[in-house]
Amino acid sequence: MDAEILRIANDIIDRSETVIITSVDEEGFPNAKAMLKSREKDGFKTFYFTTNTSSMRVKQFLKNPKSAIYFYDPLQFQWIMLKGKMEVMQDQKTKDRIWRDGDSMYYPGGIMDPDYSVLKFTAENARMYNQFRSYDFEV
Repeated sequence: MDAEILRIANDIIDRSETVIITSVDEEGFPNAKAMLKSREKDGFKTFYFTTNTSSMRVKQFLKNPKSAIYFYDPLQFQWIMLKGKMEVMQDQKTKDRIWRDGDSMYYPGGIMDPDYSVLKFTAENARMYNQFRSYDFEV
């Protein structure tokens, strides 16, 4: 993949304040949800998000890990969608690493709150749109 395309893709991800994540429901239909950007990422491969253990998405990911995450810049009409698998991480080491000051606003029980989970998305491939062209690439 062209280095400039990868730079643009990474820039779109970094500029996005929100990300759309998708899960698959019991009937096989996609479900989309806007979330705050990932807490941590490793290039295009791995992204970490926080969520409520009691959420509908956690239940769906535990049954079917197929997912996509979608970053976009509405002003420049650029986007990148990554397809892969979402894991629900509940080990304390991961939760400690992803926790940030202020998270107790969402998880009143603090870092040990049983309703605090981490979602780990691992990408397999990507599709990006930039300057009236689409690009597909493996991650």
